[in-house]
Amino acid sequence: MAVPVDNLTKPTPPSSTLRFAFGNVIAFFILLLIGVLAFSIRLFSVIKYESVIHEFDPYFNYRVTQFLTKNGIYDFWNWFDDRTWYPLGRVIGGTVYPGLTLTAGTIWEVLQSLNIPLSVETVCVFTAPVFSAFAAWATYLLTKEVKGTGAGLTAAVLLAMVPSYISRSVAGSYDNEAVAIFALIFTFYLYIKTLNTGSLFYATLNSIAYFYMVCSWGGYTFIINLIPMHVLLCIVTGRYSSRLYIAYAPLVVLGTLLAALVPVVGFNAVMTSEHFASFLVFIVIHVVALAYYIKGILSPKMFKVAATLVVSVGLVVCCAVVAILLAVVASSPTKGWSGRSLSLLDPTYASKYIPIIASVSEHQPPTWPSYFMDLNVLAFLVPAGIIACFAPLSDASSFVILYLVMSVYFSGVMVRLMLVLAPAACIMSGIALSEAFDVFTRSIKFYISNLSEFLQTDAGDTLPGNNVSPQNEVLKNEKKEDTLKERPSRKNKKKEKENIEKPSVKSKTEKRPLVLPVEASFFALFLTVLLGGFYVVHSVWAAAEAYSAPSIVLTSHSHDGLHVFDDFREAYAWLSHNTEVDDKVASWWDYGYQTTAMANRTVIVDNNTWNNTHIATVGTAMSSPEKAAWEIFNSLDVKYVLVVFGGLVGYPSDDINKFLWMVRIGGGVFPHIKEPDYLRDGQYRIDSQATPTMLNSLMYKLSYFRFVETDGGKGYDRVRRTEIGKKYFKLTHFEEVFTTHHWMVRIYKLKPQKNRIRGKTKKSKSKTSSTTPRSGTVKKNPWH
Repeated sequence: MAVPVDNLTKPTPPSSTLRFAFGNVIAFFILLLIGVLAFSIRLFSVIKYESVIHEFDPYFNYRVTQFLTKNGIYDFWNWFDDRTWYPLGRVIGGTVYPGLTLTAGTIWEVLQSLNIPLSVETVCVFTAPVFSAFAAWATYLLTKEVKGTGAGLTAAVLLAMVPSYISRSVAGSYDNEAVAIFALIFTFYLYIKTLNTGSLFYATLNSIAYFYMVCSWGGYTFIINLIPMHVLLCIVTGRYSSRLYIAYAPLVVLGTLLAALVPVVGFNAVMTSEHFASFLVFIVIHVVALAYYIKGILSPKMFKVAATLVVSVGLVVCCAVVAILLAVVASSPTKGWSGRSLSLLDPTYASKYIPIIASVSEHQPPTWPSYFMDLNVLAFLVPAGIIACFAPLSDASSFVILYLVMSVYFSGVMVRLMLVLAPAACIMSGIALSEAFDVFTRSIKFYISNLSEFLQTDAGDTLPGNNVSPQNEVLKNEKKEDTLKERPSRKNKKKEKENIEKPSVKSKTEKRPLVLPVEASFFALFLTVLLGGFYVVHSVWAAAEAYSAPSIVLTSHSHDGLHVFDDFREAYAWLSHNTEVDDKVASWWDYGYQTTAMANRTVIVDNNTWNNTHIATVGTAMSSPEKAAWEIFNSLDVKYVLVVFGGLVGYPSDDINKFLWMVRIGGGVFPHIKEPDYLRDGQYRIDSQATPTMLNSLMYKLSYFRFVETDGGKGYDRVRRTEIGKKYFKLTHFEEVFTTHHWMVRIYKLKPQKNRIRGKTKKSKSKTSSTTPRSGTVKKNPWH
């Protein structure tokens, strides 16, 4: 007996509709709570310290935002900043990713229009926590498209607390990643949404989201390479569809046109090797689409001939495009790749050829403990999420797997890209936890339902005259229906095979879900909740202790209480109040953004690091003897030199620890600077065994000048844990003008050049002295 079609397509009962609506309301309120959690967990930096901008790069972004809100968008695009990279300067509008600045500026304008008088600094401080909530919601939408609402909510709450993302999105971390991670996740969501629906509307939104990502961060190249890889994977595995074409083709065309509108990108969107993969896959997908179209309108024999023609023409076109690309790439010394991209493809490239990239701490490869620190239990849940994505495998789940694999590789090359791995790890862990909860709760429900049925049957058996329970009658009726289904008539045999066999297989698989013993289910559920508790505790600790301290205000705990080191702001305030507006300050590039933003003084180099020769010049001056360094700085019109020293208080990120990078970068441009001259038997030393070149370098002298006065003549360095080699010396070309309270920042002034007195005899000297002005009345150099 065949099953009626009406039974397969029954209308949804009102109870299930009400339950669905109630579930949506609950999910909405959970998402609100997740947003509040993501925002509030990032406020420890403001609660424990104060509302202040963190790190180094955020100070430049804050300064640019101030200029934007004060002068407007047109002046921002045309702004030439003469206070950086003296005497070269910098065109800000054409060298900065404007997404973060425009976002914060727009928020400030909206708040002002609503008569909410928040300062620009306050808006900049809280931009990252706000967008972390948006990122959590975008993660929910992305994971929901892959595995449903439960997995989406779990992934969202995991991302809201993951330490890797907290490290770059605490209150005060006003960097590009603050908005870029949201743009990254939202772009991936719209791509998968288009892939699932085939809607051109979502494809257009995907291109706009990609445009916002291009405006926000240079990591947009990860998107424009990952999506083509997924498209190619779908084509190779035979999963091509019109939805795949709609999801990819508008993104390449419209997204590339929009990306070219960003001044810092411009024609690089079509001229650099980072974008060539998207164009090659664009050609491939059109060849495949043409082949599928021809297959639908031709007979099998004609299709073979046409397919041969299409494939041959496609190969010729691809070879021509590849030849053109190779010709363009061969004309570039870096083969069309940027230095950072090459360092990702070849981890040894930066250390060999571009030491300025290798010198940045966040460009170093991570250690194994850093994965547990930044991901915690997610590192163990990710493999389970991968397995869950294969059951069943879809276009969306294959994209998430590919995203995870690529982000794991890149995070292993550069610790900064742990930030890109965090959303993928949260998505996979959310899927794993959701599937595990489904199995555990299903097993418990199955046990409870069986227990209730057993109690009902026992109650029925105890009643008099009820030898046969109603449930047994129902089972008998079901058996009769099954026997009728097993013996169909010959006329309807073919129809039943087509209409019933496939649904029956599905129903059999649906009737036999994975069910665990109830004891194991309760125990596993308890362990899962306990694991989540450990994750919450670790995330809160990381947000409160590890990642909330601003680098500009330092603290330490000792037996006599908490100590606060505010030396950086003390030094910048001294520069602002005790130097002329046009004075030039030289320091290592790490402190350039802060000096310009907080002291409002012109710097020689800063954190943009766009000119390696200029940075090498400063590194050479720091590595040279005092007289040679004075000549280099004097040629750059430098009046003050700032060095950071941590030997007194034990601050490890000082210039002495960075000094070898100054030597390497300087030696890469000026060959007379050689790293072995600063090493003793291959070891970097500052004690009595240090080389004469090291002891006579400007960096050594400016760091350890008068250091022996702090501990009664010992000169013990708490960072290097040794006594310095050269304790007593005088400066001939520099003079100390300011040292902060804890000796963390030291500022020196270049001594003026001595007057030249011609003649060798006293008589000639006296004659010349009568015709030349006295030294006290010499006219001051206008550059100083």
